[in-house]
Amino acid sequence: MNAVVQNLSADWRDFYELTKPRVVMLIVFTAVVGMFLAVPGWPGLQALVFGTLGIGLAASSAAVYNHLLDARIDIHMLRTRGRPLPEGRLSERSAFTFATILCVLSMLLLWFLVNPLTAILTFFSLIGYAVIYTVWLKRATPQNIVIGGAAGAAPPVLGWAAVTNEVSAAALLLFLIIFTWTPPHFWALAIARKEDYAKVGIPMLPVTHGEDFTRLNILLYTILMLVVTIVPYLIGMSGLIYLVAATGSGAYFLYYAIEMMRRKDDEALPMQLFKYSITYLAILFGALLVDHYLMVQVSF
Repeated sequence: MNAVVQNLSADWRDFYELTKPRVVMLIVFTAVVGMFLAVPGWPGLQALVFGTLGIGLAASSAAVYNHLLDARIDIHMLRTRGRPLPEGRLSERSAFTFATILCVLSMLLLWFLVNPLTAILTFFSLIGYAVIYTVWLKRATPQNIVIGGAAGAAPPVLGWAAVTNEVSAAALLLFLIIFTWTPPHFWALAIARKEDYAKVGIPMLPVTHGEDFTRLNILLYTILMLVVTIVPYLIGMSGLIYLVAATGSGAYFLYYAIEMMRRKDDEALPMQLFKYSITYLAILFGALLVDHYLMVQVSF
């Protein structure tokens, strides 16, 4: 605790940066959508407030642990060498203390003010990303992001469990949407930053199998993702509003994936797809939320 207090005088924004706030906001958003989709009406103030806070703190904790464990390779990568730990603006001890405080707070909130199931699932998601992916999978196999994507796909399930104290098939479908979205999302970034990953010996798919193979896999996973995103409509979980949003935004995603196969000399395309993929996921879950409540009103 003392280490954190001492460093706060340097710059609180460095601690904030360690939490990867933009990533955490997307995680929290998908978790909140999971909460609202879990019930036909209002999910309940306690579950909504403390579930959101607990999941957000856990995601922030995982992000800080990720920064800490990757600090020694981050210093060699153009994209990451300006982070607080590689630049020495914060000590590793301070980062570890900060991450642990966030983790403990999140578990206490979820266990006592939400339900133990959500706390357990959230803890395993945190360990899956901060330890299993960062320490082992990331360095062990070019399929790291596919296997490790399970941790990143968990937030809607966590939100669902926070409200219902169970995990249903519908919650797992939300998980599957993010799970199939993750590889094309991240592999686009991996192509754009291939030299960085090669420099530090991280076996990302473009490094181990080349860009052409990675672009093909992005296209194939995009097609799989589009099929999965239609399932909520096919099973009656969502309606026409979601279907239009999913097919329209999905078609644009597919356009990027096809263009990456055609225009292999266009170095800007991978980052364009990466950035659009974030917007795409927000559109998808936003449409699920809007459609859900319109369907509920119509049914009444």
